[in-house]
Amino acid sequence: MEEAAHPYVPRDLKLPGYVPISMSMSTILAVYLGASLLVVSLVWLLLGRKKAKVEKLLMCWWAFTGLTHIILEGYFVFTPEFFKDNTSCYLAEVWKEYSKGDSRYAGRDSAIVSIEGITAVIVGPVCLLAIYAIAKEKSYSYVLQLAISLGQLYGCLVYFITAILEGDNFATNSFYYYSYYIGANGWWILIPLLISFRCWKKICAAVANNIVETKTKTKKKLR
Repeated sequence: MEEAAHPYVPRDLKLPGYVPISMSMSTILAVYLGASLLVVSLVWLLLGRKKAKVEKLLMCWWAFTGLTHIILEGYFVFTPEFFKDNTSCYLAEVWKEYSKGDSRYAGRDSAIVSIEGITAVIVGPVCLLAIYAIAKEKSYSYVLQLAISLGQLYGCLVYFITAILEGDNFATNSFYYYSYYIGANGWWILIPLLISFRCWKKICAAVANNIVETKTKTKKKLR
């Protein structure tokens, strides 16, 4: 039986047993966006009822990104031969489609597997912890959010830099390059940057207030 030809670049990428994608791009995106909207809506309505708008948005982001890391990226990490799936499993279809923008996923590039493994196993669950920290106004909330955001930024830097060092030629065409490789990942640079800046300001303000209070108490004791 002749093996199906894959659509990925480079064309000589070896994917024995490859099964062509069965879902359309619109179907895959519709399911992903619909599920994401459901999660965000539930978090906004159930967990953010007594929170300020910014905190609600942050909780929604951490829920969205955390579940994306755990479910989507977790599936990729622990299903090395997703390209062989012939059951129309949605998660397999997602990665078959996304690989058109970055074939390193289908080819199991070691850098990609390492980044996604850490993200799925560590960063994902910690994102969910950030929701709890915000909801319960824990003292470590800003430090935790800053740490996660810096981790996501670091992962994106490694992701893009390794692609550049390897020739940056892993997309089927310019549409997939800019929509999947650049567009889809760009949010994990922009939003973590904004959160990092906000958390840095909050932490600095808290430290400055603590220093003022300490100096005031010291002066009172010396009188």
